[in-house]
Amino acid sequence: MRITRTLTLLAGTVGIAALLLSLNSTAQAYENAPDGPEAPTFLAAAGVSYLGLQDVDPPGANDWNCKPTAARPRPVVLVHGTWENRYVNFARISPELKRSGYCVFALDYGDSDDVVGQHPRVKGNGDIRASAKELAAFVSAVLASTGATQVDIVGHSLGGVVPRQYLKFEGGAGKIRTLITFGATHHGTTLSGIATLASTLGLLGASGPLLGVAAQQQAQGSEFLAALNAGGDTVPGVNYLVIATKYDEVTTPWQSTYLTAGPGATVRNVALQDGCPLDLSDHLSMTYSPRGIGLVKQGLDPLAGPPPCAPNLPVL
Repeated sequence: MRITRTLTLLAGTVGIAALLLSLNSTAQAYENAPDGPEAPTFLAAAGVSYLGLQDVDPPGANDWNCKPTAARPRPVVLVHGTWENRYVNFARISPELKRSGYCVFALDYGDSDDVVGQHPRVKGNGDIRASAKELAAFVSAVLASTGATQVDIVGHSLGGVVPRQYLKFEGGAGKIRTLITFGATHHGTTLSGIATLASTLGLLGASGPLLGVAAQQQAQGSEFLAALNAGGDTVPGVNYLVIATKYDEVTTPWQSTYLTAGPGATVRNVALQDGCPLDLSDHLSMTYSPRGIGLVKQGLDPLAGPPPCAPNLPVL
């Protein structure tokens, strides 16, 4: 019995050490990346990331010495969309949140070799189930570094679906207080007919998809989304803010991004154009919308005040 207890304690010690090493390595993977410049538009950020081939953090993100305050008790984790990366999506919102006093963190995930001719800075293509595991490891590292018990998450497109997979199947329940999504493919998309056409032509087939596994899983009627949405859209204990744009050409129809609240959860569904016809954001530009950023601040802190109404142009 004494030997058994000793072996058990030894195994537990080794397990804890391995966990700490894993969390530390996750943080170190982002510590040495430089901050990119603050970008006013998606196209400006894309120029830095895609043309410059630079692996940079959105400004203000991934300061692993940052500690939450009483006013800002939860770190904010930014989760990019399909065929994007942490800088391209959040080069404007990240510094805005940092200046508002938040500890901000952002990851790249879903790096897959399946996509033909993939650009080295294009991420978010791999199996969403694997991506949710990557997010789980990242959130664990953020919580360990900051000492917080929960995070808030802001996700764009696929970046709203991955946290829901994490919540439901990868141990995220209880670790996310607020989930804010921009144009997320919560109920699948036709990609304005592109996904349906690609499926018909076999481009989304399981044997070497040209558009990536994540694209297949986000198509309307996919087995992945059926499993994710079985039993309801939400997880108890989470506040959801779902931001849409009526000019979304990727998540179509645009209302399919909206969620329905289940027991123990709250959902606010809002379009950028509600009360602001000046906002012409499309799918790609919506995280650069002043109104969208204002909605995020309000979703994180109800005392932040109403979001502004300002022009924002589409990318496409």
